[in-house]
Amino acid sequence: MAKAEPARNAEPRLFRQLKQDVRSVGADLRREGFRPVSRTFRDLQEFYLSSERKQRLADMNPVKRWIYFSAWIIKSLFLKLTHARRVMLVVGLVLVLTAGRVQFSSGNTTFEFNMPLTGIALIMLVLMLELKDKLLARDELEAGRAVQRALLPDRAPQIRGWDTWLYTQSANDVGGDLVDWLALDEARTAVTLGDVAGKGLPAALLMAKLQATIRAFATDPGTLGEMGRRVNRIIERDGLPNSFATWVYLVLTGGSGTLTLLNAGHMPPLVVGSGAPRELERGGPALGLLASAEYREQSVELAPFDALVIYSDGVSEAMDRTGDMFGDDRLRAALASVAGLTAEEIGTRVLAALRAFVGDAPPHDDVSLVVVRRTG
Repeated sequence: MAKAEPARNAEPRLFRQLKQDVRSVGADLRREGFRPVSRTFRDLQEFYLSSERKQRLADMNPVKRWIYFSAWIIKSLFLKLTHARRVMLVVGLVLVLTAGRVQFSSGNTTFEFNMPLTGIALIMLVLMLELKDKLLARDELEAGRAVQRALLPDRAPQIRGWDTWLYTQSANDVGGDLVDWLALDEARTAVTLGDVAGKGLPAALLMAKLQATIRAFATDPGTLGEMGRRVNRIIERDGLPNSFATWVYLVLTGGSGTLTLLNAGHMPPLVVGSGAPRELERGGPALGLLASAEYREQSVELAPFDALVIYSDGVSEAMDRTGDMFGDDRLRAALASVAGLTAEEIGTRVLAALRAFVGDAPPHDDVSLVVVRRTG
C-alpha cells in the first residue's frame, strides 16, 4: 500500500521547522557573516528613528551611540503600541522582575500565581496580538498585490516594426508605478508609464484610478493634448490633497518609425542608440496639481535601431547605503552605445547597473522602465 502523502497545507512540525531554521541561519552566516545583523540594525534605525535622532547618533562616540540607540528604539517601539498593550507590557515587565508567588483564596479554592511566569505570559500575549495584526495586514496587502498584478500586463505588446520591453518593481508589497499598454486599433498601440507620488497602499490606489481613467479615454478621438487635459481634470478632482502623478503616454503605429507622445510632469524620455543618449523635450505639469493645466502632443521619429527609454524616478533616485543617488550620469553611462541591443537587453543593462550600485540597501522607491526600439 502506498504511503499517504501529507496534506499540502498541513501545519509544519515545530521541531522540524526549528531545525530547518537553524540550518538556514547557519548557511546565511557562512555566506555573509554578520552583515545581515548589521543590516537589521540599520533597518530598525531607518524605521523607528527620526532624521534628527539619526544625525545625533552619527555625532556620538560608539558607546554613547549604542546606549542612546537602544533607548530610543525601545521608546519608539513602546509608543507604537495601543494603550491597552502598553499597559499589559509594563505590567508584564514588572511581574517578570518581581520574585515570589501570590495566592488568592475563594471559598475552598486557592489560586496561586507565579509572578515572573505571569509576566512572561502577558508579554507573550502582547507579542501574539502584534503578530496577529501584522499577519492580517500582510494578508490584506497580499490580496492588494494580487489585484495590482492582475491589472498590469503580463507581457509586452507585439507591434510590427517595434521591439518593446516593460518592467516594474514596487518598493513595498504594492506600488504606485503604472506600466501598461493597450491596443487602440489594428495599427496603433498605446504604451504608458505613470509614477504616483509616494509609495505603498495610498499610491497603489491612486495608480489604479489613473489606469482606469487612461483606459476610459484612450480610444476617444482627439489629440493627446486633449486626452491629457481630460485625465488631469479627473485626477485633480478625485485625488487626495497633495497627491499627484507624473505620466508618459505614447502611441506606436505598426510599420512606422514615428511615435506620438504626451509627457505630464515626467522626466523626459531618452533616445538611445549608437551615440550619447538624447533627452526629449519636457512636457506639461504633473497630473492632479492644477485643474486648468495644458498639455501638448509631441511627435518623435526614431532612426532604425534607435530606442526610446522611459523610466521612473525610482531609477535615477535609487540610493545606496551611504545615501548617494544613482543619478542621471550613471543612467546615461549605462545607456551609452547600446546600438545592436534588443529592447530587453537595453533594459536589463540598466537594471544590472542599478543593482550593482544599490547593493544591499533597502528599496527607496518603485522602479519602472519602458523601452521601445525601432527594428528597421
